Amino acid sequence: MNGTDRAANGLASRLRAAWSRHRNILITFVLLAAVWEIGVRVFNAPRYILPSPAAVWEGFLSQPGRMLANTWSTVQIIVVGYAIAVLVSIPLALLIAFSRFVQTTLYPLLVVFQIIPKIAVAPLFIVWFGFGFMPKVMLVFLLSFFPIVISAIAGFRSLDADIEDFGRSTGAGAWRMFFKIRLPQSLPSIFTGLKVGAAMAATAAVVAEFVGSDSGLGYLILEYNGFIETAKVFAAIILLSLAGLAIYYLVELAEKIAIPWHVSQSGSDAAGPH
Repeated sequence: MNGTDRAANGLASRLRAAWSRHRNILITFVLLAAVWEIGVRVFNAPRYILPSPAAVWEGFLSQPGRMLANTWSTVQIIVVGYAIAVLVSIPLALLIAFSRFVQTTLYPLLVVFQIIPKIAVAPLFIVWFGFGFMPKVMLVFLLSFFPIVISAIAGFRSLDADIEDFGRSTGAGAWRMFFKIRLPQSLPSIFTGLKVGAAMAATAAVVAEFVGSDSGLGYLILEYNGFIETAKVFAAIILLSLAGLAIYYLVELAEKIAIPWHVSQSGSDAAGPH
């Protein structure tokens, strides 16, 4: 067997494995779409109340360029706001986990800010910063930040005392203990927060566009809803969901690469169909 054949066999094997892992969810979505289509036709639901999947597809095809351009606008807001949340929350969680002073002074403030409804604060961002890119990014940052920082704090504090004592008995210094033991042990909790934050980011972006924007999927949803173009509203919602799912699964892929040894990864493989 030459190299080309081996590469082809390897690709085929990976595709079969991917299909084996995801076929159930794909079949479920196909069945839901079929039930939706049949239900709309059987009950003759008005298109402006509940369009069929075929009508939603027609709505997308009526303005594909505009919808995709506004999807890209929303994706940029999600990615930038989420990236800033990750870059700020992980170091801050480290400080809170390992500094009693920071924990007693800063952590209560974080809790208070989290309790404040972000949607209520969003109009103030428009007043302070205008209708540009920054206020929308800030709202994504605020909604994504707290679940990440809380999960990271829990992860950094979760080191078992016996493991810590064993590490110290080997003569490992503070930095070696952190990178070899504490950080790997904290990654499952950190990735849990990252996935929750990724799910929140899409919601935050569209809420920010509802409050004040002249582009993005949130803007399109408001516009189409105003003209009672329900099929296009559904198309925009589906595009927003796909964008959020893409970011979520990128985080999940990073988790599989970073902690393939963790029970959550081996458990998902074992639970999948073979």
